[in-house]
Amino acid sequence: MEPKEKAALVLQKLKKLYPRVKTALNYSSPWQLLAATILSAQCTDKRVNIVTKTLFAKSPGIDDFASLSQMELEKEIRSTGFYRAKAKNILATAKKIKQEFGGMVPRTMEELVTLHGVGRKTANIVLSAGFGKNEGMAVDTHVKRLSYRIGLTRHTDPVKIEKDLTALIPRRDWDKFSLLLIQHGREVCTARRPNCAACVLNKVCDSAFRV
Repeated sequence: MEPKEKAALVLQKLKKLYPRVKTALNYSSPWQLLAATILSAQCTDKRVNIVTKTLFAKSPGIDDFASLSQMELEKEIRSTGFYRAKAKNILATAKKIKQEFGGMVPRTMEELVTLHGVGRKTANIVLSAGFGKNEGMAVDTHVKRLSYRIGLTRHTDPVKIEKDLTALIPRRDWDKFSLLLIQHGREVCTARRPNCAACVLNKVCDSAFRV
């Protein structure tokens, strides 16, 4: 099966399986989405949502964050792990957005990746979920694992994986394809014990019943 044909089939089957897929992070503004995504590094979305429920109630906007001290923010986000680095990045990013972008979260990949703690994955999430723009595809640990197992890429570097996947999937579905792989990775194609017998992709997956 040709790679594009396989990718189209994977997209079709996962769309049918998860018709209402969306980002698991809770937010009410592009800034909150950006902050939550930074917090989600090496942390579950469930834990981030618990933390941000309180955090965003106290400090909903960029101005609120910019006025927080490092110690105050660290205390709020401690349970997300790597809290010192995350607090430092979020505070620096809030201040930079205020100073250089008029208090508005940037809307381009080039500008977003200049922010502290923001790489392509975070930028892609903010662009797609926050602004409805598909400039690339977010490649997290689930997307990396599933795309390799299925046989849609032979790379392990996220940037190269993103390039492979965006060449196979129509641009209008870049954001959805990433979310679908993430959902499937959480529910079926888990890291340690993938449930190949119950997987709708087991007839097209290169690794079915082998991992």
